[in-house]
Amino acid sequence: MPSFDIVSEVDKHQLTNAVDQVNRTVTNRFDFKGVDAEVEMSDFSLVVRAEVDMQVDQIVDMLRGALIKCDIDPLAMEVGEKEQSGKQVKVGVTLKNGLDKELSKKIVKLIKDEKLKVQAAVQGEQVRVTGKKRDDLQQVIALLRSKELEQPLQFNNFRD
Repeated sequence: MPSFDIVSEVDKHQLTNAVDQVNRTVTNRFDFKGVDAEVEMSDFSLVVRAEVDMQVDQIVDMLRGALIKCDIDPLAMEVGEKEQSGKQVKVGVTLKNGLDKELSKKIVKLIKDEKLKVQAAVQGEQVRVTGKKRDDLQQVIALLRSKELEQPLQFNNFRD
């Protein structure tokens, strides 16, 4: 029986490339000369540091652009609150990796409401969709791509 998995993953290697690209841009840009500003990465959480909150906003925008260039959907990026600490302003940025239970249930409900001849089951941080026909599975993929969900989705492990 044909099946595929719905996941939401961020490629860590591409994320590292995007962060390095932003740090290089910050060191080379004229308006950041002599300014202590950088992006630090640990796992899937980032910390953007600069001296003024306007600079933090600029770096977050550069990070968003770098993520797009590295084929990471900026919907996966969640920007936290700005914190003033001494001479610096910090903001935490987390990248959503994996589907949480609420979003998985929402996806399953969307699929079942369409009344297609497929079964959707939550398996940890992914949703497996199975059906008798490949066309039904492709309709599910088209349906989910047309919906605006709060997290980017990838469809992998398509088996015939």
